[in-house]
Amino acid sequence: MSTLDTSMDTLLGSARGKPKLLVVDDQPINIQVMHQIFGGDYQVFMATSGAQALSICQTNPPDLVLLDIVMPNMDGFEVCTQLKANDATCNIPVIFVTAHTDAAQETHGLSLGAVDFIAKPVNPAVVRARVKTQLTLKFQSDLLRKLVFLDGLSGVFNRRYFDQQLGVEWARSSRSHAPLSIIMIDVDHFKLFNDRYGHQAGDDCLRQIAAALKACLKRPADLVARYGGEEFACILPDTSFHDAIGLGNDLERKIRALRIPHAVSSVTDVITVSVGVATRTVDSAKDAVALVGLADAQLYDAKQSGRGRVCGSPLGSLG
Repeated sequence: MSTLDTSMDTLLGSARGKPKLLVVDDQPINIQVMHQIFGGDYQVFMATSGAQALSICQTNPPDLVLLDIVMPNMDGFEVCTQLKANDATCNIPVIFVTAHTDAAQETHGLSLGAVDFIAKPVNPAVVRARVKTQLTLKFQSDLLRKLVFLDGLSGVFNRRYFDQQLGVEWARSSRSHAPLSIIMIDVDHFKLFNDRYGHQAGDDCLRQIAAALKACLKRPADLVARYGGEEFACILPDTSFHDAIGLGNDLERKIRALRIPHAVSSVTDVITVSVGVATRTVDSAKDAVALVGLADAQLYDAKQSGRGRVCGSPLGSLG
């Protein structure tokens, strides 16, 4: 199986579980019908108002929204407009499901960014087929967007994607008051390694390290990226300082266990890494730049105190 096939497999659910559908309708009976249609193959969430739907899309983004048009206070058209105007939710496909269909309404809904329009009462086979089609298109688009953000040498995400996702996760952490951790990893004496073994060996070393780091991250939301040169970085949403330090130590041991020879290292005779950990705590008044800066400072401390080790600090302790 090719790398592209493997990535597509992951996006289509092998690593993320069942796709998530959000059904938005102010009539519970309509939500119940949709749950009966999709409950076996999908995770089905529900919202009975536009405001509730927007909140769910922010905190637990679904893969697709099935959206009623006629609702009190905020109709489906306004919900769709707000979803498409927000960078965090604009790529979630929206299918309008409504009993009041005419050409003008359908045209208006599609002009707002909806991908399909289904009339009530729904035909189960038809609505299942349309949802499956739109999810496949969505996952393909997700994959193509991610391929743009992959580092060509190591196969993990690149710095651009790291910066983008850090902003997304910082905003999510702010809304949910959950901790957010960053781990910075630097390969010890990598220039000496290149000088001794050659750049081809250096490239292979980085690929092995990237694969090992990626294998240590178990949750779909966790992310590893090549930050630059021989430096890698991890974003760990909803991860406490204690857990991040534990993972940092696991990463350090995992790289050491690769047993990549490094005869000119001052640490030991195999490749090692220095690790810096920083965690945004609930009481932190800093920003994402400060969090990365703190992780980088902890990485510097690890290198200054002998390399091949982990140092860390919670951001909240700085204010």
